[in-house]
Amino acid sequence: QVQLVESGGGLVQAGGSLRLSCAASGFTFSSSTMGWFRQAPGKEREFVATIIGSGLSTNVADSVKGRFTISRDNARNTVYLQMNSLKPEDTAVYYCAANNWRPSTVTRAYLYNYWGQGTQVTVSS
Repeated sequence: QVQLVESGGGLVQAGGSLRLSCAASGFTFSSSTMGWFRQAPGKEREFVATIIGSGLSTNVADSVKGRFTISRDNARNTVYLQMNSLKPEDTAVYYCAANNWRPSTVTRAYLYNYWGQGTQVTVSS
């Protein structure tokens, strides 16, 4: 059974940092592309970051470039999203996703076949 479990969300002041984690199980993590997406109230889900299985290639949305970093630890079957210099507009539910069939960075949500339940990130001004 595939599971993606996000953690690390919470309430933080603007300018602060959070690190999200996503623990994966039930599929071959090390060969899967992983992604982070977010969805704010009343808005569509949007791409945040993606990383290929080896970790050697990543892609980050322009809106978070220079502030957010995606990484992974294949020994722990975990992908991370380090979020620095947080802004109120970063407030959203953050979702972890897995694509186990396309060996490249993936920015389109519909190309991911597994999703976590999400973790809330709230940035106060």
